[in-house]
Amino acid sequence: MRTFVAGQEAFSDLEFAELALGIDIDLFRGPLEPEEDDERAAREDAARDILADLRERAEDGDEIAGWDALYADALTRTVPFLRAARGHRAGTGEAA
Repeated sequence: MRTFVAGQEAFSDLEFAELALGIDIDLFRGPLEPEEDDERAAREDAARDILADLRERAEDGDEIAGWDALYADALTRTVPFLRAARGHRAGTGEAA
């Protein structure tokens, strides 16, 4: 079965969420691969601008923008956990 959102086919659950919500997850969360400092700074600047726009639209009464702002803001807080999880190796902690 194929899934379409606004005329575009979604090939994965993540792509479906991005199409349905209109939020680029990597923009707010950051890529799972390492990125250069200048790339990260540019991505974070763009994410801040978009988040500010979403919040402004929410204050003007756009409920969907309000929910999108909450989701995008939550994504920005997932980066340290993901990076820590990728760098963790089994058997190297204090309990090992």
